[in-house]
Amino acid sequence: MERKRRQPLYDQLVDLLKEQIENELKPHAMLPSERELSEKYGLSRTTVRLALQELEKMGYIYRQHGKGTFVSSISQEVTNLTGGYSFTEQMRSLGKEPVTTILEFRIVEANKFFAEHLNLSLGEKIIKIKRLRSADGLPMMVERSYLPYKKFMTMKREDLEVKPLYDLFAEDYGETIKLAEEEFYASIVSDNDAKQLDVPYSAPSLNLVRTTYNIKNEVIEFTLSVARADKFRYKVRHVR
Repeated sequence: MERKRRQPLYDQLVDLLKEQIENELKPHAMLPSERELSEKYGLSRTTVRLALQELEKMGYIYRQHGKGTFVSSISQEVTNLTGGYSFTEQMRSLGKEPVTTILEFRIVEANKFFAEHLNLSLGEKIIKIKRLRSADGLPMMVERSYLPYKKFMTMKREDLEVKPLYDLFAEDYGETIKLAEEEFYASIVSDNDAKQLDVPYSAPSLNLVRTTYNIKNEVIEFTLSVARADKFRYKVRHVR
């Protein structure tokens, strides 16, 4: 491998492997072992290990204990999370069949954090909904949504099992969405979410924080989502 003075060796290997993943290798193809990569490119095992760790953080590869390291499908299936805030619509636009599993539905009292984000008083009732979002049978995202109880007090768990949340907003409660603000940040999947998403513990994740407003500028939803880093990339298109 050509050694450039200013670029660390593991960065060079990251760039090389990323180019191969994007242009040559198929999703879920097995990568050579650390030893094989070390011998092929004349690099130390430590350098190879650092490069693989970086690629894993970026979502280009994933590891299976006792089996090896594999190419993720991130390079072929990029979800533009800014294109719309409906998971169901996003997956259908990619030709996938979305499935939502309701993991939790209960009424709780708003603590300071949720009261502030929903513009409610401390202790007001809110609805907590935890959902597992899958596409073509593959777990993709864990969503925890919080709604003001006073606006959706007749909502039941069974309603969400037959109709998407945003359809319920519009069709059952007359709530028209005016704006949804989203923030994105990289993180590590918690042990509990790792089980739900069927990914290794401490796997990289893309976390989303969404606040949804109706036409009266009232907050009707506050959602915290944990998405698999190997299935989602944050893409923004700037037009001048």
